[in-house]
Amino acid sequence: MIKRHIPNSITCCNLISGCIATFFAFSGDMTWALTWIIIGAVFDFFDGMSARLLGVSSPIGKELDSLADDVTFGVAPSTMVFAELSVMNYPSSLESLRGIIPFVAFIMAAFSALRLAKFNLDERQKLGFIGLPTPANALFWGSLLIGVAPHFETSSWAMPLVVIGIFVSCWLLVSELPMFALKFKHWGWQGNELRYCFIIFSAIILVAAIIAHGWIGVLEAFAPIIAIYTVICIVLYAKNSNSKSE
Repeated sequence: MIKRHIPNSITCCNLISGCIATFFAFSGDMTWALTWIIIGAVFDFFDGMSARLLGVSSPIGKELDSLADDVTFGVAPSTMVFAELSVMNYPSSLESLRGIIPFVAFIMAAFSALRLAKFNLDERQKLGFIGLPTPANALFWGSLLIGVAPHFETSSWAMPLVVIGIFVSCWLLVSELPMFALKFKHWGWQGNELRYCFIIFSAIILVAAIIAHGWIGVLEAFAPIIAIYTVICIVLYAKNSNSKSE
């Protein structure tokens, strides 16, 4: 039957989008690289939806989805960071390591694969996430590089911060940090206050970015939105941990 191949075909479109994004990343075109990551995210959303609607979920589809996601949300953003680290200013003490340090970016691709493997086996992530989702990590780095890359390339202090950021991302990807998802059991306000407030706040950031930078602001807005999302989750986790310890 043709319908059983539809979800896997959409997943392959996700994978192809990730390959194209990686090409643009190696070329140094961060705008198109992030655009293709976003296109891949759209395919990633619809492959699972189509599988459920058509009732054709399969083990091979699950494995293919993880492979495609690691290319689009692991390899592609890692390549973007690699390309940026290759052209940034380095402190004089680290200039001799310019040919080595950029490869640190690909550690993030490995941790993205580990995050996806854990997600496939973790039964706790039905209505939320444990650890930073790979699409969120990819969108954060792509958006950050588009928004502040010119400053990165002229400041020698930025390179160490990027490297530290890579390791922070790797930790967040595989951490036990609970993170809320925009999944609604119902559309009422009660019980969804956090989700609705986050959506409204994100919309404000998005509109402000468009007003300030035109439509490229859409791409630049992902970084602050995801950073705020992560901080909210960390604060909530700390608050809940303190409540349980009392």
